[in-house]
Amino acid sequence: TDFLQFAGPLQSLLRDLFGWSAGDYWFPPVRSLGGAIALLSLVLYPYVYLLTRAAFLEQSVCVLDVGRTLGRGPWRLFSTIAIPLARPAIAGGAALALMETLNEFGAVQFFALDTFTTGIYRTWFGLGERTAAAQLAGVLLLFVLALLLIERISRGKAQYFHTSSRYRELPQYELRGARRWLAVAGCGLPVVLGFVLPALLLLEMSLTNGDGRLGWAFLSYIFNSVSLATAAALGAVGLAVLLSYGVRLAPSPLTEAAVRVSAMGYAVPGAVIAVGILIPLGWMDQQLYTLFRGEFGWDVGLLLTGSGVALVYAYLVRFLAVSYNAVQASLTKVTPTMDAASRTLGKTAGGTLRRVHAPIMRGSLLGAGILVFVDVMKELPATIILRPFDFTTLAVRSYELASDERLSQSSTASLAIVLVGIVPVILLSRAMRHSRPGSADSDH
Repeated sequence: TDFLQFAGPLQSLLRDLFGWSAGDYWFPPVRSLGGAIALLSLVLYPYVYLLTRAAFLEQSVCVLDVGRTLGRGPWRLFSTIAIPLARPAIAGGAALALMETLNEFGAVQFFALDTFTTGIYRTWFGLGERTAAAQLAGVLLLFVLALLLIERISRGKAQYFHTSSRYRELPQYELRGARRWLAVAGCGLPVVLGFVLPALLLLEMSLTNGDGRLGWAFLSYIFNSVSLATAAALGAVGLAVLLSYGVRLAPSPLTEAAVRVSAMGYAVPGAVIAVGILIPLGWMDQQLYTLFRGEFGWDVGLLLTGSGVALVYAYLVRFLAVSYNAVQASLTKVTPTMDAASRTLGKTAGGTLRRVHAPIMRGSLLGAGILVFVDVMKELPATIILRPFDFTTLAVRSYELASDERLSQSSTASLAIVLVGIVPVILLSRAMRHSRPGSADSDH
């Protein structure tokens, strides 16, 4: 917004170059519905990209060879074979982007747009009508569930697992001439607009008038954020594996419905989840305090709500859908004959998961971990409500300064979120590249 608004550097440069004044030219308004759509598209496309990339890496060239024998060229292979095989991953990423958009609060409020989420916040915190806010959240949840069911039903009885027992890596092609530059521009434009330009603007603001508490206190903010994000990422991926594999072992409409409902927390605003968690955990804290105080004379304080347990639990409720969609999309591509062959060799269900499925799904598991880690790094509403006393994360620090209109100072914490989050993304992306099913471990 700072770059594209009327007083920003881009429009100021245009007026200086052409001698324009206000009213002499038209420029698309930034704070508008179209501006919010463009912003959220630039922010949320990695949800689809990471899951789809992992799905493409897991595809074997053997499948495409069959298409070549039928006379299909590269584009026909891509549109009729590669895309349909990656459909579960694409649908899962799109569902995450959809739920994140419906749950978005900060950007749409900043752009002065009326959405479901802003209505829930105003009803709950502005009017004090918790029942009405809960009803709005329920309608929002039903809306997302209906869209997911429509996509699921549209698949019909189609299956997406590989029928070949051998995996060979996809070939790489080197583009030349104009195609090379078009590919570079197409792949680079979202990165420049969605990451490079905002990061440079944050860096400039941070260097000119950054956070005055940059030092040991700031390192504690980084440590708190990374610790919570790591714990939540490991827990969410582990739960997603258990749930998706449980549905695979014992498929039934009831099981699938229960798992789907458990992964619907992503569509609920973080503050709603936090307040909902506070009620049962607060009651459990009271019972535990009474028990330890009466039986042992120990003053244990608030074991759940006074520690990071409640916060990590809220993250798992909130972001389980992120990891589940990635894991479930990858698991559906593993042919059931592999399970049968493993069981005939004496492997248990857990052994089959560890020795057969895990190596094949390694890229998707890493991708799911990346998404959860980055989401937790920037999560704000639930963190503010459930964080222990004197426990500050980078997102909370940025919010506190921005609320006091110290925007330049808040840029330091915002930039730190980007820098701290990008390191594991780079490392895990490289790990995903080397975790293709064609590796020696997977073949073994």
